[in-house]
Amino acid sequence: MKKQWTKFAVVTALYLAFLLWVKSWWGLVVVPFIFDVYITKKIRWQWWKNSEPPVRFVMSWVDAIVFALVAVYFINLFFFQNYVIPSSSLEKSLLTGDYLFVSKVSYGPRIPETPLTMPLTQHTLPVFGCKSYIEWPQWDYRRVKGLGDIEANDIVVFNYPAGDTLVSNEEYQAADYYQMCYSFGSQLVQQRPDFASMTPQEQYDWYNFVYNTGRNYILDNSATYGRIMTRPVDRRENYVKRCVGLPGQTLQIKDRIVYLDGKPNKEPDNVQYTYHVKLLQPIPDDMMKELGISMEDLTSLNQNGYMPLTKRAVAELSARRDIVEDITLNTDTITGDIYPLNANTGWTRDNYGPVWIPKKGETVRLDMHNIAVYERPIRVYEENDLQVRGGKIYINGKQTDRYTFKMDYYWMMGDNRHNSADSRYWGFVPEDHIVGKPIFIWWSSDPDRHGFSGIRWNRLFKMVDNIK
Repeated sequence: MKKQWTKFAVVTALYLAFLLWVKSWWGLVVVPFIFDVYITKKIRWQWWKNSEPPVRFVMSWVDAIVFALVAVYFINLFFFQNYVIPSSSLEKSLLTGDYLFVSKVSYGPRIPETPLTMPLTQHTLPVFGCKSYIEWPQWDYRRVKGLGDIEANDIVVFNYPAGDTLVSNEEYQAADYYQMCYSFGSQLVQQRPDFASMTPQEQYDWYNFVYNTGRNYILDNSATYGRIMTRPVDRRENYVKRCVGLPGQTLQIKDRIVYLDGKPNKEPDNVQYTYHVKLLQPIPDDMMKELGISMEDLTSLNQNGYMPLTKRAVAELSARRDIVEDITLNTDTITGDIYPLNANTGWTRDNYGPVWIPKKGETVRLDMHNIAVYERPIRVYEENDLQVRGGKIYINGKQTDRYTFKMDYYWMMGDNRHNSADSRYWGFVPEDHIVGKPIFIWWSSDPDRHGFSGIRWNRLFKMVDNIK
């Protein structure tokens, strides 16, 4: 009995420490059950052990599976989870096929906003294709204190901000819903107005008209795109990017270089841009492997005439005059697909801003020139009623020219700068979307190679903090 009391004391102490950490005393209702497991033993928790062999066999497996699911759910929520790099947006820092150990303790885990969800799923049940969560109840955002805060140039896993709305057809679910609306709308409206002759209110109304035209087109073609659906914050797709802008900083991109408060930010060691490349002959396979050139890169070259390259790859290819005829930086840029989508800024992926990144507790002065930049954080992320009428801004029914933010926001970008859907296209990442910090790569496999030759042995257990 002394041994049982010792076990009970240790387990209870650990459990109470956990409740103190998450600041949730509702969990105290579990303490009597812990007491019963170790001391009173009134409840027959494993009644099936004395049953007939078939029942005992089945229930032993059920017991093990339930315990494993609960344990995984608990660990994934509060401590760590696995994440696989699905695309090339962070190459060549993180590669497609890298499996990451993502720590939620680093920045502090979120108390689940959608608590009723199937473990090991993000939003969809495999095979069945239906939601893997129940939207009720929805709890308010709250984050437990972590080991530290996000720092400049950290690689961060977060929920995709523009993933709050999407279409149900799986073929189009990966597409940015808002980009779709503006793209369809601009094609249907066709005639682009003379913005120089329009008032700020007229410009704002025109973009709303374009958006609503595109949205109605999607609704009218539900047979193709499916219905319009929404997802809670913590059930949206997980993305991984590098944080290049912190709350309260002013960010600007000039000729591809990121500036923070007027000072250039250090580029990642393996930063990539796209280059127009004319080949005299195919690049040898061993050279492709050494320089990290993938089949996806070659496909881009064949289809578009350019491919992403690091500075080292450019230097080594330029030196091989027997292989490369010409190699030049791709400076082609377009306007109109850049955040905010409802403003005529003239910004591009290589020349953007300046834009101030919202910080919790700080106030921004609002006018018709910057309302498009801050409209989504104010209206969507912080759930205010924002309207613009007659060139005046109304928040929750009151005319105002300023707003104080309730959350911190971050600016995320991929290291593959010309091939990354990031904050330049969908804006700020709110703090309630932050999932965790990748710690190390526990597995890495090259999708272009199979078997043992596809295993990137030199990347196994590589610390992400060492990837600058």
